Amino acid sequence: MLLDDYSNRENIELEDVVDFHVRIEQIHPFADGNGRVGRLIVFKECLKNNIMPSIILDRHRDFYITGLKEYDTISKERLSETFKVGQDYSEQLLEKLNFKGDINKALKTVRKNFNRNNNYER
Repeated sequence: MLLDDYSNRENIELEDVVDFHVRIEQIHPFADGNGRVGRLIVFKECLKNNIMPSIILDRHRDFYITGLKEYDTISKERLSETFKVGQDYSEQLLEKLNFKGDINKALKTVRKNFNRNNNYER
């Protein structure tokens, strides 16, 4: 049901990806609270939908965890803002690399170079 609802959306935005992330974390089978897999899915979904990816830094961990806890009961804002700060960080990294353009074009270039250098077939 979760995957069907998400994949049937026509225009996915950051808020949709964040909501999907929360739903995945709510059914996450590990008791240690490890959200790395969930955040990796967010990163992948952002790239897939040409949304600036979000990198959550350690210094924003408490905001991230609190945002997850209060998402359905108090407010969606804290978690959404935390992911937007992560987007700002990603954008700063790309600017330092002088990257300009579509994030998906960059991903294709990375894949192409990786495949060529490693003789990797997908």
